[in-house]
Amino acid sequence: MPLLLSGKNFRNALEACGCIAIYAPLEGGSETRLLRRLRAAGYRTQIMSARGLGDPEVFLMKLHGIRPPHLGHQSIGRNGAVGEVQQVIPQLNELLIENQPLILWLLEGQVLSSSELVALNDLCQRESRLKIVVEMGGARSLSWKSMKSLISK
Repeated sequence: MPLLLSGKNFRNALEACGCIAIYAPLEGGSETRLLRRLRAAGYRTQIMSARGLGDPEVFLMKLHGIRPPHLGHQSIGRNGAVGEVQQVIPQLNELLIENQPLILWLLEGQVLSSSELVALNDLCQRESRLKIVVEMGGARSLSWKSMKSLISK
């Protein structure tokens, strides 16, 4: 239980790697303890689902456009059948304005492809203030490994 008391080993691994894949017990609780320890250590945290992430770098760091879903019979006179492009603000740029380090905690990371995991890892290498934790599934006990070692398999 000393792992959950201080969270120091997890924080050291996160600072060394930048991007970590975590496997947590399905009954929960350990992730919340780790998040609380990280906040106490001075990190800002953002929790987000990995479903529908698309291109991680564009979604998280750049202004990008999306089209609304097609809802059936619509006028094709003005915008065609696909709808207008709506501009969406980046999710993390405002949080990275200050020099305080930021942790992005991605839930349901097992749905991400290997190229998306590589993009997340590269994003952490380029932006030193950003650390990413990706929940990759359940396990009997809390464990983690660097994203680089997970990708290289």
